[in-house]
Amino acid sequence: MASTFLRESEVVEDAIEDGKPVRRRGIYLLPNLFTTSALFSGFFAVVAAINGDYASASIAIFVAMVLDGLDGRVARMTNTQSAFGAEYDSLSDMLSFGVAPGIVAFTWILQDVGKIGWVVAFMYVACGALRLARFNVQIGSVDKKWFIGLPSPSAAAVVAACVWTFHNLDATAFGFKLMMLFVVGAAGLLMVSNIRYYSFKELDLKGPVPFTVLLAIVLGFVVISIEPSVMLLLFFGAYVASGPVMAIMNKMRKSGSYAEKSRTEEK
Repeated sequence: MASTFLRESEVVEDAIEDGKPVRRRGIYLLPNLFTTSALFSGFFAVVAAINGDYASASIAIFVAMVLDGLDGRVARMTNTQSAFGAEYDSLSDMLSFGVAPGIVAFTWILQDVGKIGWVVAFMYVACGALRLARFNVQIGSVDKKWFIGLPSPSAAAVVAACVWTFHNLDATAFGFKLMMLFVVGAAGLLMVSNIRYYSFKELDLKGPVPFTVLLAIVLGFVVISIEPSVMLLLFFGAYVASGPVMAIMNKMRKSGSYAEKSRTEEK
């Protein structure tokens, strides 16, 4: 019976190896361990938020971010990419960067706003799902240098950093509730927008770099360690703002070029 169960539940997928189509049985363990760990971190964030431990919930979301960044890199370094791993990673991202931040923000402060609180929290979760679905179908058809829409991990990071920072400050005034409504809602809408964000995928981590780069990284860790929640909020807040700022600058540049072209033609 056990052998029958193992045989019937085995994962079988079509793949290309050495230029030839093959049917692969089983899954790769190492990258999926990282994905499972990220999934656990997202689940832990939900449980911690329900128990009122918002600092731990926020930290768990950042841990999930780190693990999510590692699973893909490990798969590429060890040549263990698979369709199963890609789908599993998306489902893990949905919990860690879609459901978890929405629940953390809602249980902390959005529930005090009434119906609009859970509507905004649900909108964030729905936008996270739409963002991941769109990303999956656009793989290979867009410039790898840019993300179309705010990446879900960065959106989750901003929400988690806000909760972590302002919960530590015991910020419960009505103004903070309105601010969280705006942050959660804006993060959700930016995920499904067409605003471009730099992906950092062109960075060469294998090649040699100047000594000052390593020094800057060390200083970055030192600065973050002084007040992690505030520093992470500033860092990811700047990244989230970079998309709209670049979009506005590009639009102004194009408008200026069009106006200059029109004046030239008139002359």
